[in-house]
Amino acid sequence: MAADERRPPFISWSFPLTTSVLRHATRLIVPALGALLMAAGAAHGAPSQVSSADREAARVLLSELVAIPTAKGRASVPKLVDVLEARLLAAGFTPADIARVPVIIDEEETQGFIVRYRAKGAPKARPVALLAHMDVVDAVAANWASDPYKPVEKDGYLYGRGSQDNKFAVAALVNTFSRLKSAGWAPNRDLLLAFSGDEETGMLSTRAVIAHPWMKDVEYALNGDAGGGSVTKDGKPLSFSMQAAEKTTATYEMTAANPGGHSSVPKPDNAIYELADALKGVQALTFPVELNEITRLMVARTAKDQGGELGAAFTRLLADPADAEAIAVARRYPEYSNILWTTCVATMLQAGNAPNALPQNAVATVNCRILPGTPAAEIEAKLQKAAGSKVVVKLADEAVESPISPVRPDVLAALQKAVNVNYPGVTLQPSLSSGGTEGREYRRVGIPTYGAGSLGLVYPDDSRAHGTDERIPLAAFDKELIFWDVLIKEIAGGGR
Repeated sequence: MAADERRPPFISWSFPLTTSVLRHATRLIVPALGALLMAAGAAHGAPSQVSSADREAARVLLSELVAIPTAKGRASVPKLVDVLEARLLAAGFTPADIARVPVIIDEEETQGFIVRYRAKGAPKARPVALLAHMDVVDAVAANWASDPYKPVEKDGYLYGRGSQDNKFAVAALVNTFSRLKSAGWAPNRDLLLAFSGDEETGMLSTRAVIAHPWMKDVEYALNGDAGGGSVTKDGKPLSFSMQAAEKTTATYEMTAANPGGHSSVPKPDNAIYELADALKGVQALTFPVELNEITRLMVARTAKDQGGELGAAFTRLLADPADAEAIAVARRYPEYSNILWTTCVATMLQAGNAPNALPQNAVATVNCRILPGTPAAEIEAKLQKAAGSKVVVKLADEAVESPISPVRPDVLAALQKAVNVNYPGVTLQPSLSSGGTEGREYRRVGIPTYGAGSLGLVYPDDSRAHGTDERIPLAAFDKELIFWDVLIKEIAGGGR
């Protein structure tokens, strides 16, 4: 997940799909896909070939990866790539199958990492990329019960920074590629592991990976950082998601400037007061309800699951997105309604230079999550209007605008089948994430990208990505090996 995330890591939520939205995301109700999904759910196909030895090897690899502190500033991503490369070479991949993609960011080298699993003979379809990220958000060690970079197994969990976001997917994918290669399995199309080294801080390595020649013909991508679901404490599945869209993340600066002066001579114009007035204008700014093919499904399911005044309001908004009374009710439930509209909120302040001087500058940071299809420049103009003429609003960083990936029946059916091997009867739910993953970078260059995974977490107990005592249920991790085994064979056929 990106550093501003915002959701459980495996969904985009999001993994910023929020926990609540994930849990109550819509069930698929597109009639054209219904029969296809039922068939996929009913026929699980041949059982997975994952053995207990494979599971143990994957757990060992995950622990090894968690022990490498791949946060920005620690210059450790290349070391992690060394571990992955050694594992894959030992399984039978050759140096010609592996590409390290170095990127220098703030005088520190990180890396992207691509592994090509070549098709046997002439490929029968275009390549598919399998995504995950190797970096983590650094941990405040003093707040943890144990060292965040010394993985600990306890009560069925593996504790450690990155165990959930997102090294479990890295380990599962590398283990699956290694096992299949050692067994002599060959796909009928090229498969590409595409790992990034700075997803949490900038995604420049993601762009470098996408620009690599091996990636030019990719048909679609499956993002291991943007799929999964929620389960009860006894393992009963509640809801599983396939991210197909995410909001644009844009950060703006609002600046008030003034000549300043001595604090003993106050003036009517004051940078702090002017900024405060502007922020009140932004606080009052609201955006209209905008429904798309993904959020309409999510709203319908949430209305059914929640009932009460929220369910009634969501039902009315499906019929009339401008219903003022329904909007007023929905705004009382931001954990559900954030998928309905663009949101902007003040997150940081900086002002003045001395306690006995009138402020010369006052700056506020406003973070916006923008629905697909709305340009960041349009939001900037609305912020400026709300803030008034005494402050200047400007985009603080690049805003990556990302389209919706169309829900492809073949991709959805393959993901559905893999999820149902672990959780029979669950219906996979296409979703929009309120936060961001590197899927946005693939979508913006025309590569449809979908969240992939069946990692079942208990919410809110297991929602610890970016936080203290991050952990992953080891039984759920073991199931990910089965998920990827079934999914890869479904999308790439092949055999010995």
